[in-house]
Amino acid sequence: MLVTFIRKSGNSKTGCIPVSMTEAKSCPNSCPFKSKGCYAMYGRVAMHWPNVAKNGVKWAEFCAQVATLPKGQVWRHNQAGDLPGINNKINVGQLKALVKANKGKRGYTYSHKNVLTNKANRAAVRHANKNGFTINLSANNLAHADQLAALKVGPVCVVLPTDALTGKRYVTPKGRKVLLCPAQKRDDITCKECKLCAKVDRNTIVGFIAHGSAKKTVSEIVKG
Repeated sequence: MLVTFIRKSGNSKTGCIPVSMTEAKSCPNSCPFKSKGCYAMYGRVAMHWPNVAKNGVKWAEFCAQVATLPKGQVWRHNQAGDLPGINNKINVGQLKALVKANKGKRGYTYSHKNVLTNKANRAAVRHANKNGFTINLSANNLAHADQLAALKVGPVCVVLPTDALTGKRYVTPKGRKVLLCPAQKRDDITCKECKLCAKVDRNTIVGFIAHGSAKKTVSEIVKG
């Protein structure tokens, strides 16, 4: 599994924190946006993502780079790509190596890997979240968010349609509160300041309104 690691991101939404990208074969078929709608297939990220499979470093070297980050550093794993492992399967050994390298740091990421029926994946995510590396389980809609939250293995985020209103309060069918991403609501907030997705013990589900070049396609998918 190949990765690129950027110590200071130029992404206006993340802010100047370290970020990474993992090659596309890590993306699972369980992600409904894999073949259409994925933001990483468009724009600036799309210019760099294909090069990861050609010029990225091996997983061990990537972990060594993460280990050199200063104590308490917030960083985002995977502007594009998913957890290590081809398609739906998590490579448990590689994920544990990353969790170890992240010790003392505040790394976080998102994953569409199947945890509802794949017990090995679920255990791997639980281990990461219990040991300081925050994995947000990515939900396709509010009902799916309830299913993921009920597992109690990690925090949850959800994609909302483009007509979601920034001033409206959202809850899941089971009554779980959804907070819209602050960086989407305000131009003066980035991931560097917010850090909400890096909080492993939060009860709130973070909602992201479909955005980017394929936002209409994404919106149609999440509406079902």
